[in-house]
Amino acid sequence: MKNKAKILDIAMNLNRVGNLAADDYEKKKKRIDIFLQETKEYIDSIDKSSLSKPFQKTFDKFLKEYLLLEKENIKTHAQKLYWAEQMMTWGNILTHRVKNI
Repeated sequence: MKNKAKILDIAMNLNRVGNLAADDYEKKKKRIDIFLQETKEYIDSIDKSSLSKPFQKTFDKFLKEYLLLEKENIKTHAQKLYWAEQMMTWGNILTHRVKNI
């Protein structure tokens, strides 16, 4: 699978995770964890050396923020909604910027 398709799969998973978390984080935590694991596998399989410079900057910023979001311990409803929104925002950003690969 080429980088563009992998980036789009990552973006789709981020939007799924965000929607699941916003809907009912506690009840859907198991599914969220499955999508996060799949997303990690996609990220690890990206050939970073073939990314264009403009997209590389976006991808580096995404990785930095994503790793923080992935480790975050969510305790309140407001935090869950913020976390979900951040996941969906990155899904949208990657979808729009993938054309720069």
